[in-house]
Formats: sequence, structure tokens, C-alpha cells
Amino acid sequence: MLAAGHYHIPVIIHESDMTPGLANKICMRTAKKICCNFPETVKLLPADKAVLTGTPIRRELLNGSRDAGFAFTGLSNDKPILLMMGGSTGSRAVNAGLRSALPQLLKEFHVIHLCGKGNLDSTLAQPGYIQYEYISDELKDLFAISDIVLSRAGANAICELLALKKPNILVPLPAAVSRGDQILNANSFKKQGFSYVLEEEKLNADTLMAAVHEVYNNRDSYKKAMATSNQSNGVDIVIKLIKELS
Repeated sequence: MLAAGHYHIPVIIHESDMTPGLANKICMRTAKKICCNFPETVKLLPADKAVLTGTPIRRELLNGSRDAGFAFTGLSNDKPILLMMGGSTGSRAVNAGLRSALPQLLKEFHVIHLCGKGNLDSTLAQPGYIQYEYISDELKDLFAISDIVLSRAGANAICELLALKKPNILVPLPAAVSRGDQILNANSFKKQGFSYVLEEEKLNADTLMAAVHEVYNNRDSYKKAMATSNQSNGVDIVIKLIKELS
């Protein structure tokens, strides 16, 4: 920002979370435009600079192949598929909640579990349950075959779910171990009809199954809400801003 200001180069910044972080609070004074993910964030930014864009999404995520997904996992399409994502390091609480519900889940769903490094459990190996520590190139194909997604509520992750229009259950990090932005993120998506929110403190086999049934049975309503959102086209809106300022 300092170098750009010295050379009179206009700068666009992006705030992923609901509330601006320290770096963006400092930078917004000289930024020309401030992009954000949530309608609520617009009210916290200078009115002449704030633009609701959503997050620019990796284009390859939108081009997944169902055939490739089934071939990679070895799953069949005889049951709907639940994909659980806990980030590259995984989530101990969400991993445990999902695994506690496996006997019930696997009666109705296939489960793809991205459990994080060091979190594989070979004792749980069984038909219909696939575990990976981490997935990179094939993630687009796993999204393509997934009917619903269980995830933390980090800004990038949930904006990818919005762009892909995947009905989802969000388990945000509790305020005790974060600054609370995942809770705010999740509640915004819940308010807009994009997500079902399940607090970590209430996560167990029964509450997870209730959430899964709610989201899967009403998946069309979640998809419809996401389809009408203006927050899922981040790339196009950001490029338009860049062109306007160049």
C-alpha cells in the first residue's frame, strides 16, 4: 500500500470476514475500493468505497467432473454423498462429531471425510466411508459428486460453497478459540438462507443427523437462495472494478 501510494497506483483491497481485520483497517484509508463478502460488512466500511463482491473463486473449482469424482473415490451413485471439510489441519471436534454419527449416516449416505493431516483412523474403514488427510487437485471433482457439505465457516470455504451452490451445514469455530468471525460468517449465511448452522458445543450424533436431514430434505430451497445471491460472482465484479480504476 505504501509503495502503491508513492507511485500513485490505485489499490483495491478485499475483506473476507464479516468485520475488518487490523491490516484492512489501516489500508482502507488509502484504498480506492474495498471489496467484501457480506452485506453486513458494507455498513462497517466507508460508503464511497465499499463494494459487495463475494470472494473471487478459483475457476477450476467450478469445473469438476462427476465421472472423475466417482472414479477417484470408488463410490457409487446409489446414495447421496456428504462431503466433510475441516481445513488442511482438520477439525478435531467436527471429525469426532461426524464419526460418532457414522453408523446412522452410512445407512442413508456415502461419506467423504477430509479429516486433516494425521487424523486418519483405519479402524473406521468400511464401505461408503472414504477418508483423506487432504485433497488438492481432485477437490473440484469431490464437490461435483457431493450433495451436501459439512464444513467450518471460514470465509473462503463458505464462499466456495456459495459459488458452487452446495447445500451445507456450518460448524463455526467457537468464540473461545477465535475472534468470533466464523460465528458471524455462519450466521450471515444462515440469515440469507444459504446454510444450516450447528454450534460446536451442540454437535453430537443426534444433532448432526437432524441437521443432515434438514439440509438434504430442503436442498432445493438452499440452492434457490444461493442462486439468487449477488455474492457468488466475485471474479467478474473485481475485474470490473480493476478496469474502472486502471
